[in-house]
Amino acid sequence: MVHKTLIASIVRCLSQLLEEDDLTADSRESLEVSIQCLESAYGVQAANVSSNFDILKIFKSIQSKSMQIASHEATLEDKETSEKLKNEGNLLLKSEKFHEALIKYTKAIELDAKNAVFYCNRAAVHSKLGNHYQAIKDCQTALSIDSSYSKAYGRLGLAYSSLNKFKEAKECYEKALKLEPDNESLKNNLQIAEEKLFQIQPEITDTGRASNIVPNVDLSSLLSDPFLMNMARQMLSNPAMQNMMSNIMSGHAEQGERMDALIEAGQQLAQQMQTANPELIESLRRQINESPSDVESTNKKDL
Repeated sequence: MVHKTLIASIVRCLSQLLEEDDLTADSRESLEVSIQCLESAYGVQAANVSSNFDILKIFKSIQSKSMQIASHEATLEDKETSEKLKNEGNLLLKSEKFHEALIKYTKAIELDAKNAVFYCNRAAVHSKLGNHYQAIKDCQTALSIDSSYSKAYGRLGLAYSSLNKFKEAKECYEKALKLEPDNESLKNNLQIAEEKLFQIQPEITDTGRASNIVPNVDLSSLLSDPFLMNMARQMLSNPAMQNMMSNIMSGHAEQGERMDALIEAGQQLAQQMQTANPELIESLRRQINESPSDVESTNKKDL
């Protein structure tokens, strides 16, 4: 019952996030797929499970704490201690002790939240752990502090590439190369992103939709498919996902990780399913897009 209560709380929270106007069409689709898979895999309906576990309230509390940290002006002592923590994190990262390195960088940020290097280094750890959306958030925070930080653009490109978002990766590598035009690693990564982007361009029909989508698939059959059920279970047992949820629930998440972490969970689930069985997932997405209840979000996507 504890398992079902937790899953129902997550589903209920994801459903609330769907109502937010600032979600992209891709995020909305990913959440819709994830909600239905979780409900079917665990046999729960969020509305039918009573729980005092309010995930959104937890995130608001974390957000408030993060805002206090962000507004904190680091003292000289804070800067010295945070620099020491960063160096310790660097050694742990080189030793592939990623979880320990993550803790060091996070503590450094708590002391000095305006140091772009700390966020960029933590992004590297998140990438190693497979937490690519969190890596993106940390890179974006680093760039908001220092817009000429080429390494942050490079790591942002890496995170996007890991999510098969090669258009965004290409743009990041191009920005990084403007700052470091002689960087051979960035040149190679840009070339790879351009090649991947060329390979995945879908064939577009006169209607403006990809022509390789499988039509007329029954949604109920999809949700009872053993593949989807196993994928949902595997996703929740993934060590990287467990680590992300553990950090959130223990109150160690930073501002950029609050509600986006739940969106990340949905997007990672959809991404893994897309990689393993693209035709099945494209069929599910098409049925979601064409359902009467999703007219508004589909229109927003087309704008």
